[in-house]
Amino acid sequence: MAQSLNGKIVLITGASAGIGAACAEVFAEAGAHLLLLARRQDRLEKLAASLRSQHHIEVLPLQCDVRSLDQVRRVFETLPAEWQAIDVLINNAGLARGLNPIDQGNIQDWEEMIDTNVKGLLYVTRQVLPGMIQRQRGTIVNIGSIAGREVYPQGNVYCATKHAVRALSQAIRIDTNGKNIRVCNVDPGLVETEFSLVRFRGDAERAKKVYEGYTPLSPRDVAEVVLFCVQRPPHVTIADVLVLPTDQATTTIVHKTDSSSQ
Repeated sequence: MAQSLNGKIVLITGASAGIGAACAEVFAEAGAHLLLLARRQDRLEKLAASLRSQHHIEVLPLQCDVRSLDQVRRVFETLPAEWQAIDVLINNAGLARGLNPIDQGNIQDWEEMIDTNVKGLLYVTRQVLPGMIQRQRGTIVNIGSIAGREVYPQGNVYCATKHAVRALSQAIRIDTNGKNIRVCNVDPGLVETEFSLVRFRGDAERAKKVYEGYTPLSPRDVAEVVLFCVQRPPHVTIADVLVLPTDQATTTIVHKTDSSSQ
């Protein structure tokens, strides 16, 4: 039987778009109160207003770049008392930059991916997890990637960061064993979001081609899997999930109907 999320506090990072925004929507529908973190305050405010009016829940949008330890600390040091008992943490903030062989890699791109995908996840988890342990309850969902299971050509550092996410999911599960903390690792395949637009630094035409010729996952497809994981009974942990479009077999094998779009 699914757990009720009515009145539970759910923290989502990278909540202003894509999978993060979709998670906000499905958890709002389930009656959770939402603590939303992202860099783009305007988008957060717009999303928060929409969710409040549609679902009559509490939403606290907070501008925060998870790459900055100072910003992350400031968010949690100033968090209102009524928002401090976080029940669910969804570590969603993440990105890819560039698609180059490693000998031609852009160091700034590497730094941004490592700082966001690995260090950002750690910074936020370090702030939230002690409270969960003290309360003897909590669920952490880390959004990884199929790139955390396979390494594909020119994906080098991005793949490395997502392998790290999967390793950290397991590590947190081991380190919190016996403390009633559930840790779920959710690895999506191809999802049509801003991901490729970000990777290719605004090259819309190149980004569009990534999703042509087949039906990719939608952000909501992934968000509903996250919700399912969180709503399992307390004794059940969905530890590791790979979610793919039906047309995707591996990171590089994707059935496309129009060969010109490959």
